[in-house]
Amino acid sequence: MIIYTHNDCFKKFNGQGHPERKERLESIINSIKSSNLKVDFKEAPLADLDTISLVHPKKHIEQIFSNIPKEGIIGVEKEPYADTMLCSNSKNAILRSCGAGISAANNLIKKNEISFCAVRPPGHHAETVRANGFCFINNIAVSARYLQKQFEINKIAIIDFDVHHGNGTQEIFYKDQSVAYGSSHEFPLFPGTGAEKETGVGNIFNATLKAGLTSKDFFKIFDQKVLRPIDKFKPEVILISAGFDAHKRDPLANINLESEDFFKITKNIVDIAKIHSKGRVISFLEGGYDLQALSESIIEHLNGLKSHI
Repeated sequence: MIIYTHNDCFKKFNGQGHPERKERLESIINSIKSSNLKVDFKEAPLADLDTISLVHPKKHIEQIFSNIPKEGIIGVEKEPYADTMLCSNSKNAILRSCGAGISAANNLIKKNEISFCAVRPPGHHAETVRANGFCFINNIAVSARYLQKQFEINKIAIIDFDVHHGNGTQEIFYKDQSVAYGSSHEFPLFPGTGAEKETGVGNIFNATLKAGLTSKDFFKIFDQKVLRPIDKFKPEVILISAGFDAHKRDPLANINLESEDFFKITKNIVDIAKIHSKGRVISFLEGGYDLQALSESIIEHLNGLKSHI
């Protein structure tokens, strides 16, 4: 298994007290290194604008980069969610977070190697022409489009278990029957999208979770409303938006999953990949804001990914 990361991803600063901070990535990397997991660390490359433009217009990305300050930080959104921040070190962090998934896609198809992209900023809130929710480029969407263009993969499933709905991923693929998007998320909660009536062209599967939900009820809902539809879709590749903020310790949500639940979630996804996708999976870090929960849950997740063997 490959772990993609880069020092540039640690340099992005969002302001004192911001939940999307470098310590998230530090806790993940330190936990992996102190475990007995056999992984290969690789540097995430810089994504190129041509590949990014498979999802986001070049002018939109260039506009984001033109707003990067020489010092200090600025928000790219208006209140009340003016918390998607740019600092002087943002550009390379953004490009490497996207480049990790592109490189992972190459390794998946050419060498049958699965990868986890341990990068920040995350991506699943980024819409075609709108950065929001700490996200600028929709990393997982770019990888999906790259797989389709470069390797003629016809059917891709994206499974998102971040506690916040991936409004960007849904918006990008809402009318695209070649990509299925299944999401479990607390509802109502930021960003306010993801109602179960939002079904796209029969390719969007939203599983809404009530605050206070426990593991037992989560797995019933996740199986029925996400896994079963994805199984019927029969994807050739599965991409995972791995957010760990449905953990009971997370400060930004109200779902009560345990660390070990992320092994079961991941293994259930991998089981579908074994049936339809030759075990081909790539995972992308999204949310998760409690450091202890992150350090525990990432090991469970990676062990689940390794179950593809």
